[in-house]
Amino acid sequence: MSGLSALTLAEARDGLKTGDFTSVELTQAHLKAVEAARPLNAYSCETPEKALEMAAESDTRIAAGKAGAMEGLPVAIKDLFCTQGVLSTAGSHILDGFRPHYESTVTRNLWDAGAVMLGKANMDEFAMGSSNMTSHYGAVENPWKRKDDRKAKLVPGGSSGGSATAVAARAALAATGTDTGGSIRQPASFTGIVGMKPTYGRCSRWGIIAFASSLDQAGPMTRSVRDAAIMLGAMAGFDPRDSTSVDAPVPDYEAVIGGSVKGLKVGIPKEYRMEGAPPEIDALWQQGADWLRDAGAEIVEVSLPHTEHALAVYYIVAPAEASSNLARYDGVRYGLRIPGSSLQEMYENTRAAGFGQEVKRRVLIGTYVLSAGYYDAYYLKAQKVRSRIAGDFRDAWDKVDVLLAPTAPNAAFGQGEKMDDPIAMYLNDVFTVPASLAGLPAISVPAGLSAEGLPLGLQVIGRPFDEETVLRAAHVLEGAAGFDAMPDFIAGG
Repeated sequence: MSGLSALTLAEARDGLKTGDFTSVELTQAHLKAVEAARPLNAYSCETPEKALEMAAESDTRIAAGKAGAMEGLPVAIKDLFCTQGVLSTAGSHILDGFRPHYESTVTRNLWDAGAVMLGKANMDEFAMGSSNMTSHYGAVENPWKRKDDRKAKLVPGGSSGGSATAVAARAALAATGTDTGGSIRQPASFTGIVGMKPTYGRCSRWGIIAFASSLDQAGPMTRSVRDAAIMLGAMAGFDPRDSTSVDAPVPDYEAVIGGSVKGLKVGIPKEYRMEGAPPEIDALWQQGADWLRDAGAEIVEVSLPHTEHALAVYYIVAPAEASSNLARYDGVRYGLRIPGSSLQEMYENTRAAGFGQEVKRRVLIGTYVLSAGYYDAYYLKAQKVRSRIAGDFRDAWDKVDVLLAPTAPNAAFGQGEKMDDPIAMYLNDVFTVPASLAGLPAISVPAGLSAEGLPLGLQVIGRPFDEETVLRAAHVLEGAAGFDAMPDFIAGG
């Protein structure tokens, strides 16, 4: 049954419906793959007993004709989602031993749809990182290798690197991710899979351990655009417990797969052309535009003039919100506690030992920009520029239906290569941050290989709550690219 882990989500769903195999058999094959993939460190917590119990329940529902949209399908859950009774640490030492008494809305939606949990996927600590090198549980390894350097270990991107590696290495049919500034799309590009960030408010944030509350958004990480449509439909929905959740019906996303893009206006933002970018990134971008043009779309150059300020705005707004959100980790109620001679010393000891270097860096930046004398100069100004960035996109929608851009400025890099240069690391998000600041839906699709034989992604960005058009365009790109390259490490393969 090892071949079962090579299926797409849609193929596995159809096989369960026709009785080609059971959910228990499908889950057992994936549990073997999870075990085989341990050298990649994609999972921070495995849940085999729970997975088999959920799979058996799914088989009962399938037999009774009561299958849900994700019935019997084994997936990985990023460790940022609270899962009832299961370790949920956000990749941080400070949440050691935390097993919530509640379930996040997104994972509850998935379980209600019949999905099966294989375990919790490793991640950058508190979702802060672009490499999955900052996790308390150690670095995650990308299953891809450079063709001329097979020994070098590469990063899978971050913060959803464990989710990306699990899906790419066939150690999960699909996985949940979260995207704050690109943390679904960038690792999807680095590992040759599909990663989608829906519109801010489309998926509930309730029960997701917060990083930056005005940016965090859950989304699916899959091996095809159709799979992303299936999974997003199960994850999304209004939640009255989340004040930012939008009360709007969830469309049938899968129904748009295969739709035409004839007459669709595709914008090419001229500000996304970076000086010094690798020629292969620009070449792939041009190829993507040609594929869409050949399919009947109209290519239009547009301007997003405030794009150049997006990274600076993000690295003020996100750390500011993080410094506020992470104030709750004090060693009093849950997680790690390091004793001290006073309450304040206990706070200090716990936070010093519990937070990693990247988290400390961002908390300090956030506290600084929110402090008296600097709030107006930094945080307030950043919020004003953020409004301008969102305005640029609104102006673009008067001319085009979607935007096409590279997902990342480079292919996957080696573990540790940029750890001593935070600015170089932050530049990995240069193409993904603008859409996050504006709360827009965006998807990364694998579209080619670099000169080193590593995956490169193209990104489609759409209007708010128009995930259908984004998925339709992405599916056309996917078909034109015909990306069928496989990573060097396949779990059980």
